[in-house]
This record gives sequence, structure tokens and C-alpha cells, in this order.
Amino acid sequence: MTTSLKETVGRYGVWSFELRSEDPARRGELDEAAAELEELGFGAVWLGGNSTAAHAAPLIGATRRLTVGTSIQSVWQQDAATTAAGFAEVEAAHPGRFVLGLGVSHGPLVKDYSRPYAAMTGYLDELDTAGVPADRRVLAALGPRMLGLARDRAAGAIPYLVTPEHTARAREILGEGPLLAPEFKVVLEDDPARARDTARAFLSRYLEFPNYTDNFLRLGFTEADIADGGSNHLVDAVFAWGDENRIRDRITAFHEAGADHVALQVVNGGTGDTLPRKEWRRLASLLG
Repeated sequence: MTTSLKETVGRYGVWSFELRSEDPARRGELDEAAAELEELGFGAVWLGGNSTAAHAAPLIGATRRLTVGTSIQSVWQQDAATTAAGFAEVEAAHPGRFVLGLGVSHGPLVKDYSRPYAAMTGYLDELDTAGVPADRRVLAALGPRMLGLARDRAAGAIPYLVTPEHTARAREILGEGPLLAPEFKVVLEDDPARARDTARAFLSRYLEFPNYTDNFLRLGFTEADIADGGSNHLVDAVFAWGDENRIRDRITAFHEAGADHVALQVVNGGTGDTLPRKEWRRLASLLG
């Protein structure tokens, strides 16, 4: 019997910029970390930034059952034929272990961003023709139209920088079948001021992108919440911080709102070059 994507990714995963490093000198360190995440009980690793199948393949090879996904590969990053070839190569070597996470990125980062929805549908058409199965791709969907596309043309959605309220709305659009795997940021810090300072410094870059700010406004946040690096109300909604019970409850709220899987990103104020392995162990412990 074929295992569904929901079963393979499990309830918890790790979202990481750090694990997509292209530095060959770090290959052993990255592979060792992926193997430890698997042993800690995480079902999936989601590679941040403009990641591709080539970034995922070594981590899949270093583990026995871990699912590795791109979160995301931008449709503007490489053509669909190249993407399909990369998918086929990893699939041949490690059947069922790679998930193609696609997104349309953001206007300020793309030369011509006039029709992102059409760009995504065209890209999916090409993947269909090339034989990339819909049940092995997921979309970084925030708004209703893209969530509908994730329902109809993919295995589900991997929304980034969202709240449980967004998860509940997304589940209504997706229905019960598709995977819903939101990303959620965690600051392992008890002190409110330090936790919010760390979170706000990380959040500020995302508040430059209309895809995120428009989504916050749809969720009921105000322009004042988005200004000046983000209000405490916004920061507290999109980051978990505090003691272990508080953090666990915040993660559980996504499952209660309809998430199948939560991709947890550790935010610790670092540069992104150092793997937060101590923090990943703490997360695994508090999740039980």
C-alpha cells in the first residue's frame, strides 16, 4: 500500500536555511545533523531559501526515512524542464523521499511579477507534461486563489509566516484531504523583551514583502501592527516564545486549527551559518 505524504512527513518537521548550505566543506556536518533530526523523531526537513532537488539529495542520502522538501523553490528560479529532471533524478535514487515545494516568491525579488498566479499554473502544466506527479508537490500558498490551486493541482500547501487563524481558513479551502503544513517560528527564550527583540529583528525583512503584509491584513492585523518592525501583537502571533509549556501550546494550536504537520524554524539571532542543533534537541524534547 502506498504511504501518503501526510504519513511520511508526520506531525512535526524542521524548517531550515542552514541545512541548504552549498559549502562542500560542511557536507559532513549537514548530513550528520539531518541524521540526528531523523533520530529525534522529526518526519521532514524543509529547506529554506531558493532550494532545489540538488540541495535535498545529499540529506536524503544521509538518512533512512526522512522526507526532504524545498520551501521553497521559486518558479522564477529555474525552468520547469530542469526542475522535472532534478525531481526524476532524486526519485530514481530515493523513491518517495523528496517533496517539491513551489512558490511564486515576491514582487521586489522578481523582474516581472505582473501575473504570478498565471506563472504558477503554467509551471504546473509543464510539470504535468514532464511527469512530475501532483501528489509529490506542494505550494507555498497564502491567499485563497493559491490555496485553491494547492488543493486542485498539488498535494497541499506549505504556508510560511502564518498563524493558527490562517491555518483554519486554509483548511476550509483545502478540505480534509490535502496536506496542510504551515511553517512556524520558535524563539527558545523565556524573557519577553529578549524574545521579542530576537523575533522582531528576524521579522523585519519579511515586512517588506506585500504577499506577507497583505496576508496579515486579511487576518485582521492593522497597518500599525506591520509598521516599525512589527507590533508585539504581530510578533507574538507569528513566533512562539516562552517556557516549554507555552511553546508547546502555541504549536498545538496549529494542529487544533487543522494543520497536519508543523514545520518549526528556530530563530536564535544567529547569522544562519551555525546549525541550531542544541535548539532542535530542545524542541524534540518538549514535543515528546
